[in-house]
Amino acid sequence: GRLVLPVMRYLALILLIVALARPQSGHTREIIYGEGVDIAIVLDISGSMAALDFEPNRLGAAKQVIHDFIEGRQYDRIGLVIFSKEAFSQVPPTLDYQVLERVLNETKVSWDLGLDSATSIGLGLANGANMLRDSQAKSRVIVLLTDGANNSGQIDPLTAAQIAKSLDIRIYTIGAARPGPALLPFPDGHIEYRDSEIDEESLKEIANLTGGLYFRAEDRQGLQQIYDTINQLERSQVEVRLFTRYTELAAWLIVPAGLLLGIEMLLRRTLFRTIP
Repeated sequence: GRLVLPVMRYLALILLIVALARPQSGHTREIIYGEGVDIAIVLDISGSMAALDFEPNRLGAAKQVIHDFIEGRQYDRIGLVIFSKEAFSQVPPTLDYQVLERVLNETKVSWDLGLDSATSIGLGLANGANMLRDSQAKSRVIVLLTDGANNSGQIDPLTAAQIAKSLDIRIYTIGAARPGPALLPFPDGHIEYRDSEIDEESLKEIANLTGGLYFRAEDRQGLQQIYDTINQLERSQVEVRLFTRYTELAAWLIVPAGLLLGIEMLLRRTLFRTIP
């Protein structure tokens, strides 16, 4: 039993020695200065996006590359608009990239008019511009990807581009299709060759009007390079500073050391008192 007393004294001594070294606990905070870019991804999901000239198909390749593009951003709010015959704002500009990527992964080709492929580029752009209309970001960007020409919808693409320009929104346009016919599987199971219908002149005009750029992608690798280029052109003006606040831990050691010494002295004078 008497062995308890020196053990308690040694423990108290060790705690006091460690306390003299002034151990500290640090809590680090990120403080962000500046702001990111607000981006609306406007994605064609019309039937022709099922064409097999890209691996696994045009839409599948676009989704993979857009996923990588999102992963390459950090402080930018990104939203998603999809369009075929109609246009839908799927995800408003957000920093929650997990939600954005989940919705993107669930996006499928839309066959609106039986076996015909309806493409409302103007509606897609108008939805993208509307999504960014109330944005407070200094830099606002639409990235449009399509494999066709505008053949549906009530809004002309150039009218939508004018709206975007008036809101100081840049539009990058991407035409995604190889020249010539491509194999296209239809919902009823048959496959046939369909010619590419990209209206490059309109896509160039939309980009030029708003201060953006037009790109043509003929395979997944080309598409990847285009999104990498846009990634570099639209860098966030963000500075991140780390601040660390330190907390002294010595008090947490001195208190138990004092308690141990007090108990040791009490035991020495009572339970383990030496009788002369």
